[in-house]
Amino acid sequence: MPASSAPTASVIPADPRGIVPGRPLRILAWLSFVAEVLIIGTGGAVRLTGSGLGCSEWPLCTPESLVPILEVQGIHGVIEFGNRTMTGIVGLLALAVLMLTLHALSGRRLVVRAVWFALGGIVVAVGVWAAASALDLPAAAALMSAVLLLAVLAGAVDSLRRTTRRRDLAVLAWVVLVGVMAQAVVGGFAVISDLNPFIVGFHYTASLLLVCVTALFLVRLDGPVGARERAVPGWFAALTHVTGLALALTILFGVLTTGSGPHSGDVNIRREGFDASILAHVHSWPGYILTALVLTLAIAAWVLHLRPRRWLLVLIVAIAVQVAVGVLQARSGLPAVLVGLHMVLASLSAAAYTVVVTKLKKPLGAANPYAED
Repeated sequence: MPASSAPTASVIPADPRGIVPGRPLRILAWLSFVAEVLIIGTGGAVRLTGSGLGCSEWPLCTPESLVPILEVQGIHGVIEFGNRTMTGIVGLLALAVLMLTLHALSGRRLVVRAVWFALGGIVVAVGVWAAASALDLPAAAALMSAVLLLAVLAGAVDSLRRTTRRRDLAVLAWVVLVGVMAQAVVGGFAVISDLNPFIVGFHYTASLLLVCVTALFLVRLDGPVGARERAVPGWFAALTHVTGLALALTILFGVLTTGSGPHSGDVNIRREGFDASILAHVHSWPGYILTALVLTLAIAAWVLHLRPRRWLLVLIVAIAVQVAVGVLQARSGLPAVLVGLHMVLASLSAAAYTVVVTKLKKPLGAANPYAED
């Protein structure tokens, strides 16, 4: 008698990404990236319009008010407060992306623990602020912010220890939230220090790095899990990393040039120390080297049909526009609009380079490791 054939359950293959990101997470991740770019623009507007001290206090705008008083501070206070408001939007988006990421990784478990850490941090921070205010300490707000930041760091450590899959996504989401909170504190120090150019420069550089992290999160969200292998020849990978160094030097000297130039952030603040005209020339040298390196990589990638070729074209366009804007602003007396555009384009160039680096590797065991996705 033939054996009865029982119906077999269909086997659903595991998602190679480790999780199935929902549409809300995708949308908010993109909004987070866009917001990180926009806040560079609003921060640039603060500096380029001389509104850096439009709000004389932090976290309040004035000693008596959270918002600017138009009759007293005028448009400068509105611009500075607008950038502070943008910081809140960036923070809320980072928090939403983090919560949805944790939910995708573990359901409610990690989300609930993160909320408890947040509530505990808020309670302790309010207590520290009340005690510091009662003792008439001048840094009550700074102490409260430090406690909140420590609570978030503790929550991040706890969450990452309990994350069993796609830890890369959890790390990136936590980095963005911690970075945004730390940036708020750095912005406060910039105001307290009367727009110290090194603090302001660090503030911009950190914002640029957060743009890169949010771009990396978007790439990894759809990326496969598991071991990876190099997808390009060794010399190509090495040249790509040298290109990254040239990009970093270009941005560094750009920050120093802007910090030494006429756009100090407030009409009453003048920069001393560096010669902006000399720095402008020094800034251009790694910029031209960067352009040559990216062109070399792009030509090689298309000739050899390597994975990063399409994103190298994006990087070429971004850098070409950057060079054009840089030359134009230098020859037209550094108009504020062009300087601000130069700042935003630098962050987009860095984000494009970040994506290029992610294309240097491919899932282990792929049939053709040099082929593009």
